[in-house]
Amino acid sequence: MSEFKVKFRGVRGSYPIADKDFLQYGGNTSCVEINVNGHLIILDAGTGLINIGNELLGKHIASGINPSDRTPMNATVLISHIHQDHLQGFTFFRPLHIPSSQINVFGNVNYNESLSDELANLLFGKSFPLDLGDIAGNLNIKDLNETEGIILRHGEPPIIKRIENENDAKVEGDDVLITCYRSYAHPQEGVLIYKISYKDKVLVYATDKESYEGGDKKLANFARNCNLLIHDAQYTTEDYLDTFAPKQGYGHSTFEMAVESKKQANAEKLVFFHFDPSYDDNKLNGIKEHYKTDENIILAYEGLEIEL
Repeated sequence: MSEFKVKFRGVRGSYPIADKDFLQYGGNTSCVEINVNGHLIILDAGTGLINIGNELLGKHIASGINPSDRTPMNATVLISHIHQDHLQGFTFFRPLHIPSSQINVFGNVNYNESLSDELANLLFGKSFPLDLGDIAGNLNIKDLNETEGIILRHGEPPIIKRIENENDAKVEGDDVLITCYRSYAHPQEGVLIYKISYKDKVLVYATDKESYEGGDKKLANFARNCNLLIHDAQYTTEDYLDTFAPKQGYGHSTFEMAVESKKQANAEKLVFFHFDPSYDDNKLNGIKEHYKTDENIILAYEGLEIEL
């Protein structure tokens, strides 16, 4: 069970798109599935989450004739922030509606609100047939901040660990450690950047963040020497700097910004992520062609699998 596998389920930003010219890269919004040492970790809950839930439910039903005999569905969901494209699949995640499921959700809104209250207000009640309290599964929603990490250990619920220095962020034995920091390079309340560490392998998820002149030094330090950096790349430089509709200040990076982050962090591999919904297969293939000489730079697409 010592695998560390990554599967991209939704790679779009802003809103989902269904069109014949978007089939190669897919039209679902942000969601990445991580299977590491027997733990299922899901990064963001965009519409890509729906297919994960459907597959999990199929395996759950196949695991036993009677509901009481079936293997429960367990998942840890990490929310980067509460913009719609990162939440659109949550209410349609079918394991939530099965009583035996254990779904642990982590994220952070700001210091005055709770993630649970915000999800209840945004996704349930008036916008969905059920209230948050009507969910049949065992749903645990927890606020997380930069001074806390999550330890995933077999046979135990997620353990919250105080992170005060680099020694606290070291991984022990078969533990999976999740750490984060808040980047304010995305309106309105910033975004959590996540790091998943297992043994000597490290993945960093840095979506919905704009870079800075000279690069993002905080990200470079956080992601230093990681094996895989999943980085926001919503815009081409041309669109970012467009005279009539510039995208500066929107909280998203260009492809070049993502490459610079890879260099400064000395990341082994970079995956471009969170593409603008107007970028069809033809446009993204042109970008792919531009970066084809570097085998360690990849454009995300639905179904892309990477093993660390």
